[in-house]
Amino acid sequence: MISAAVKTQKGESFNQPASELTHLPVFATTSAPVLQLPPVQPVVSSVTRKKVLFVTSEMADLVKTGGLGDVSAALPRAMRHLHDVRVLIPGYPQVINSGNPIHIISELPGHAALPPCKIGRMDMKDGLVIYVLICPELYEREGTPYGDNDGRDWSDNHIRFARLGLAAADFAAGAVKTQWCPELVHAHDWPAGLAPAYMKWRGQTTPSIFTIHNLAYQGFVSIASSRELGIPDSALNPEGMEFYGQLSFIKAGMAYSSHITTVSATYAKEITTADFGCGLEGFLQSKADRGQLSGIPNGIDESWDAATDEHLICRFAPNEWTRKEINADYVRELFELEPSTGPLFAVVSRLVYQKGLDLTIGVAEHIVNNGGQIAIIGRGEPEEEDAMRDLAARFPGQVSVRVGFNETDARRMFAGSDFLLMPSRYEPCGLSQMYAQRFGSLPVARRTGGLADTIEDGCTGFLFDESTVESYTDALTRAFKVFESPLLLNAMRCRAMAAPFDWHKAVEPYADLYQELLKKNAVAVLHY
Repeated sequence: MISAAVKTQKGESFNQPASELTHLPVFATTSAPVLQLPPVQPVVSSVTRKKVLFVTSEMADLVKTGGLGDVSAALPRAMRHLHDVRVLIPGYPQVINSGNPIHIISELPGHAALPPCKIGRMDMKDGLVIYVLICPELYEREGTPYGDNDGRDWSDNHIRFARLGLAAADFAAGAVKTQWCPELVHAHDWPAGLAPAYMKWRGQTTPSIFTIHNLAYQGFVSIASSRELGIPDSALNPEGMEFYGQLSFIKAGMAYSSHITTVSATYAKEITTADFGCGLEGFLQSKADRGQLSGIPNGIDESWDAATDEHLICRFAPNEWTRKEINADYVRELFELEPSTGPLFAVVSRLVYQKGLDLTIGVAEHIVNNGGQIAIIGRGEPEEEDAMRDLAARFPGQVSVRVGFNETDARRMFAGSDFLLMPSRYEPCGLSQMYAQRFGSLPVARRTGGLADTIEDGCTGFLFDESTVESYTDALTRAFKVFESPLLLNAMRCRAMAAPFDWHKAVEPYADLYQELLKKNAVAVLHY
C-alpha cells in the first residue's frame, strides 16, 4: 500500500470561501508533469456561471489509461470561462503523490458496505479545483485505477466505484463541508454510473448528465451485491440497473441521469442498433425517442501543434516536409527499422480486440510487400501483445513493436509517420486520428463512430466500411497511390493539419445542454 504523510501548512492562498479551509491536513508530494491547457477565455458573469461537478475515474494530469483521462483533463478547463467546473476523482497513489498539496475539507459517513471517506481539495497551478476522494483501503494500491499491474481487475471494483458515486451524491446533497455545492453533476462512464443513481434514489433534484465513453465496458456485478452497495429493491429490474440477471453500473448511469451523452454523433446512433448496442440498444433507443440521448464530439488541446510541440525531434509547419522526415528517421531508429524511403505506418493504440489489430496482422504482408513499414506502440490484453510481438518477428526490420506507452514517443510517431492505422471494430470517438491529422499523418480507418465523424475520406484520410482484410486492403491501396503522388499527399497533409478539432466545438453543445437541464430543473422545483 502506498500512503503519504499528513501535515499542516499555514498561509496557503486558495481563492475559495474561508469555510472550505476548516480542516487543513495536507498531503505533501513530489512534482507533477506540466499539462498543456486550453487557451483562457473571458469569464462570464458570476450570475450566469453555474457550479458543475465532473465525476471521473481518471484524469490525464494525474492518472490516465485512455481517452477518458484526456477528456476529464481538457473539458473542465475548456468550459471554465462559462461555468465553475470542478472534478471529483479517487485518491489513487498517482493522485496522492502528484506534487499538489491536498487539504482535507470534509469527512463522509459510510453506507451499507461502503466505508467512510474523506474529501480533500487540490488546487492545480492553473486554478482548476480537484476534489480527491480519500479512502486508502479502496484506492491506495499499486496498479491502474481498475486493476493490478498484471491487468487483473480489482475484485472490489464495485465497492470502489460505488463509493465514488456516493461521494458525488453527497456533494450534490450539500453533505460535504464546503460552501461550494454543485448545481449539476456530470458523471463519466461506468465507474461514475452510480452517481446519478444514488442521487435519484435519495430523492435529490440536482440534474445530472451521464456520458458514455465506451458502451462495451459496463461495470457488471452480481445482483447479490445490491445489499452491500445499498441499492434499493426498486432498482433491481430492467427499468433500473438490472441487466440479464446482473447489475450494470453503466445502465444505472443511463437509467437515472437527466440526460445521456456519448462522444460522437455517429456513435450515438450506432448504440441504438443491435450491432453496437451491447444488449442495451432498446433501452437507449427509448431514451433517444424521448430526446434524452445526444452525441457531442471530443476535442483535443492546443498542445497538438507540430509547429510548437516540444516533444518532437524537429518541429514543423505545413509544407515543411523535410523537417517532418527528421521525426520519421528518429522513429525508424527507435524501432530498429531499416532505412527506407517508403511510407511509415504507425499504430498508437491500446492493444485490445476492439482496435481490430487482427486485421492489421492480416494486411501487414501487403504493406511490407509494397515498401511500407509499421511501428507499433501500446499495451493491453496479453494475447494481443503477444500477437504484435509475433508479427514483428515475421517481418524483422520492417515491422516493430514496443509494448508499453510513452507520451513523448507516441507524439513523435504521429509526427514521423505518413499514415496511422485504426481499423477499429467500433470507436466511440477516438483521439489518435485527430492527433495524427494535426501532425500530418493520414489515418487509414474503419468508417465507424467518431472515426467517421472526424476523417474526410480522400481528403484527410482513408475510410473503409467492413471489418475485413479485403476492405482494409482497398483503403491501403488508395493510401499507397496517394503516397506516390507528392502533390496530392502534401495537399491532404495540409488539409488534415488544418482540421478544426479544438474543444470549442464540444464546449458549445455541452453549455447549451447544461443550460437546458438547469432551466428544466428550475421550472420543476418551482412547481414542486
